[in-house]
Amino acid sequence: MTTPITFFNHLEDLDTESKYLVHKAKEATALAYAPYSKFCVGAALILEDGSVITGANQENASYPLCMCAERVALYAATATHPNQTILKIAVVAHKKNHKDLTPATCCGACRQVILEFEQRQKKPIEIIMFGTQNQWLKTTATALMPLGFGKESLE
Repeated sequence: MTTPITFFNHLEDLDTESKYLVHKAKEATALAYAPYSKFCVGAALILEDGSVITGANQENASYPLCMCAERVALYAATATHPNQTILKIAVVAHKKNHKDLTPATCCGACRQVILEFEQRQKKPIEIIMFGTQNQWLKTTATALMPLGFGKESLE
């Protein structure tokens, strides 16, 4: 059974750890390299040992070579803390030169990558995002991709 998506009307309605990760994700948007889309995305995740890892989107003139903030943070976590379980990730975005957040949920590629991280660590990763109805939401990659592609698909 998958975890449902839980909606929150205000950032203040989230738990303290989630609000902190949202704050760290907002800070990470300052490190986005987004000269083409002007869409700055930040991600922050927390590991079981309490370490917080951030990432920001990195664009490239050859668009397929761009990297989303979520994957930057996930890969950095694996490279620097290989044996730590990822507990939670927050993702936020804003348009260049705008302070207010804009709704943005994980793209399909990031959902797939988070799903595989969940499968590898045999534990869900809570995802916090600002959804299209100007609501915060919490869920997992398994809930977002109930028919996701995994290792067992290749066996």
